[in-house]
Amino acid sequence: MTDQRILRSSAVMAAGTVVSRLSGFLRSVLLVAALGGVLRADLFSIANTLPNMVYILLAGGIFNAVLVPQLVRRIKDDLDGGDAYASRVITLSALFLGVVTILLVVVAPVLLRLYLDSAFLEPDRADHLESIVDLTRWCLPQVFFYGMFVLVGQILNARGSFGPMMWAPIANNVIAVAMLLTYLLVYGTATEETRYDALDTGPEVLLGLGSTLGIVAQLLVLLPYLRRAGFTYRPRFDFRDPELKHTLSLGVWTVLFVVVTQLAYLVVVKLASSGTAAGGEGTGYTVYSSGMLLMMVPHSVVTVSLATAVLPRLSRLAHDGELGEVGAILASTMRTALALVLPFAVLLPLLAPDVATALFGWGAGEGDLFAPTIAMFGPALVFFTVHYLMLRGFYALEQTRRVFFIQVAVSVTNVTVALALVPSRPPAETAPLLVVAYLSSYVVGSAISFWVLRRTLGGLHVRRLVRFLVRMAVVLALAAGATWVALWAMAGLGEDPHPAVAMLRAGVAGLVGGVVVLLGARTLHVREVTSLLDTVAARLSRAR
Repeated sequence: MTDQRILRSSAVMAAGTVVSRLSGFLRSVLLVAALGGVLRADLFSIANTLPNMVYILLAGGIFNAVLVPQLVRRIKDDLDGGDAYASRVITLSALFLGVVTILLVVVAPVLLRLYLDSAFLEPDRADHLESIVDLTRWCLPQVFFYGMFVLVGQILNARGSFGPMMWAPIANNVIAVAMLLTYLLVYGTATEETRYDALDTGPEVLLGLGSTLGIVAQLLVLLPYLRRAGFTYRPRFDFRDPELKHTLSLGVWTVLFVVVTQLAYLVVVKLASSGTAAGGEGTGYTVYSSGMLLMMVPHSVVTVSLATAVLPRLSRLAHDGELGEVGAILASTMRTALALVLPFAVLLPLLAPDVATALFGWGAGEGDLFAPTIAMFGPALVFFTVHYLMLRGFYALEQTRRVFFIQVAVSVTNVTVALALVPSRPPAETAPLLVVAYLSSYVVGSAISFWVLRRTLGGLHVRRLVRFLVRMAVVLALAAGATWVALWAMAGLGEDPHPAVAMLRAGVAGLVGGVVVLLGARTLHVREVTSLLDTVAARLSRAR
């Protein structure tokens, strides 16, 4: 697969991701408008955290890391094109996820005591604790459907069908948006008073059941594409298959990876819940997760699309022992991803106040609570991107043990910095300081993963990367300056504008910065940017 073919495959996935993320943003905006950005919103956000964590860890961990390389090998080597192997995996995964989901529903109250700040266990928070337990139990069935969605999606990816998995979440977002619109019609927007209240039974059922039905729909959308991809599922219980045993042995280290990540995130959620538990203008999990959602837009559109398109090829090359080619493709993919991620990371801190107001200034008007957190997630994205792509290299090499130890360093850094910063600072700083911890952890993780993988592969084209970064630094300095001038010129629109006005100002200033990036990249011959532009231009010309 050439760079151009990788870009074309990525473009299909990116298109679906753009639509999915836009609808996801609408859902996030409606959520804050309906519940506010503080305590009441945190009840739902934390309740919905566990299934979302499972999705992220499965999508970027167990199934993606271990399963795709194995599926690629089985499609290539087995006489039946890997059908029997995939059927065994689906059957075993469905049984495992079903049991785990039931256990989680049963132990939900105990589990939440680990996640919640001790203030939620006080008598004056009894209603809030009961509300979050009920919401969590409505949301936990998502674990099964999230897991099966990722599994089916990765089987499609291994067979070259990349689009469905990226487009399917739109069904989930449509249902979630309908649910929140119904909530707004029935119960109205959040007010200064209600945003700190517990939820009654009716809102709990609407929010929890609506969220779970969205994930069910997301899975159902994928199923017809399995047959189109040439795969027919037949239940198989012969789990002693040697290849399945090999997959499970590789998965041991990935499971440990999941455990370490879960423990670190447990601390993060617990600290985040402390920001809003006492009431007042603290920032908590809703603010933190909403900022991360914004960061994940370019990550999902660019990095995940590129990594998903390139992983099957990396796995084949690693299987054939062509480590130099693995390094070349990873290095090229990383530069391409950074060409789009770096402008976002540099311009977002400048645009954060207006972006926060435009997205979360509706209803109770709490955009100012989100701005510092959004600004901090910009730089964090750069290091997260490098780390994410380096791990794809380790997964292609089936070096899941190394990934585990690298993740230990990431998680320990995240927890250490968070525990050092958050408890000693005011509640309003909780979410931004958690982002500082997140940034620190991926600075460490990206440095370690890059260094180790470079030694393993014999090189990652460092000189070319440095030349690229130097040219991009010049381009981005000019773009940041142009964006700042544009914002200064529009300062007369007000320090606390209406969300629509803030959206206009951020859009204009961001457009100015983006144009400077494109012109600067052309002038300084930043090939990674110009190749993307040429690919887009070619697709547009063919569409005419």
